[in-house]
Amino acid sequence: MLDLLIQGGTLIDGSGAPRRRADVGITGGHITALGELVGTPAHRRIDASGCIVAPGFIDSHSHDDLLLLQHPARHPKLLQGVTTVITGNCGISLAPLVAAAPPAPIDILQGPFEHACFSDYVRALHAAGPAINAALLVGHTTLRVGAMDDLSRAANAREIGRMQAGVAEALEAGAIGLSTGVFYPPARAATTQELIDIAKPVAGGAGIVTMHLRDEGDDIDAALREALAVGRALDTPLVLSHHKLIGRANHGRSIHTLALVDEAARQQSVCMDCYPYTASSTMLLPERVASCTDVQLTWSRREPAAAGRSLRAMAAERGMDPVALAAALVPGGAIYFAMSDGDVDRILAHPLCMIGSDGLAGAGAQHPRLWGSFPRMLGHYARERRLMSLEVAVHKMTGLPARRFGLLGRGLLQVGACADVTVFDADTIADRATYSQPAAEPVGMHWVLVNGTVAVAGGEARAQHAGAVLKRRH
Repeated sequence: MLDLLIQGGTLIDGSGAPRRRADVGITGGHITALGELVGTPAHRRIDASGCIVAPGFIDSHSHDDLLLLQHPARHPKLLQGVTTVITGNCGISLAPLVAAAPPAPIDILQGPFEHACFSDYVRALHAAGPAINAALLVGHTTLRVGAMDDLSRAANAREIGRMQAGVAEALEAGAIGLSTGVFYPPARAATTQELIDIAKPVAGGAGIVTMHLRDEGDDIDAALREALAVGRALDTPLVLSHHKLIGRANHGRSIHTLALVDEAARQQSVCMDCYPYTASSTMLLPERVASCTDVQLTWSRREPAAAGRSLRAMAAERGMDPVALAAALVPGGAIYFAMSDGDVDRILAHPLCMIGSDGLAGAGAQHPRLWGSFPRMLGHYARERRLMSLEVAVHKMTGLPARRFGLLGRGLLQVGACADVTVFDADTIADRATYSQPAAEPVGMHWVLVNGTVAVAGGEARAQHAGAVLKRRH
């Protein structure tokens, strides 16, 4: 007898193949039957008539290190159908680091930073029982802060050895690879060779490398070539984090950058993630202001009331230069309106592009991508704008990242796979989060299963601990 039978729905299996009519039978947390299952005995049934049944979504780029340890009543990922997150991106991971006040951007994770080694964090995750699955990256910047007393220079041999040992320990504890963020101040002084040397434990496919490029504006070509060189030197899979083009002068250059990626992909394993918005969000960086049409503040330690306000509007009110005002409000966070629809469309549609939210959970007027990325792909981009078929959109959020990150048994609806499943209405699924209301819940996602356990029922999240820490299998 089946534990659970999802019947009457239309199956999109995550492979990119055309949808088909099929029921899904689940036993012991795995898919054990697919096809016409009317009359099959089951302890529980879900009527999916008129709905799409698809794999649970994989957030290819998250910063959910702390969220995984928490159990909010309103879960921003579960309510979108996300059942697995790749976390520890952009060089920023919660472990291994013990620090009361780490430098930005590590502080975006909001701590506490109390795990001296990566295995301590993994044990804390197991003890907490996460609501969703997690594949973990260890951050180069986090390792750098723990190993160096002066972040303004390149690491010496002793410090490289210490960081390299940290990567090896993280892999042994269950991490799937290393993330880098040389765009940010604590890691800008790192040389290309430092990155390669530190990442040696992942060489030869022992782990994956994800890279926040050193530059996403005027110097993106050199930054992209650096990332590709790191991947080649290590002979390991490379993911280009949240690929985008910043600043009006660079709008349209995705034609060129994607051509570079295509050329490299003929020689090495490389892909990218992207979030479905034309605004980015990170720490408040005064040097970014001039390239943006506007900047919306998400938080400021010096002026908390500035959260949610336009930097340019505030500067006009005070008769100040916006760059000078940004400098006066640091430390803080911001949303930067600096991308073009054309570039975002082109990158999202590229066959090597996966979907990642890059969302930040926590206080402040955050970016709506935390609550809206996945239903936005299905509703806005696939259904309304027809940028891609629903099958392709689902593939970018399921089968493609599962294959690229080495998550065996995830991302596909097939017999033997883990029962991470979504049931949604293709006609109504939509994001509702906006820049003014960033935590508005999406609509149209009816059921979500994590490892066979019902985590969302009738659009309502349930308090469950069904997630697992996933290892990379290659």
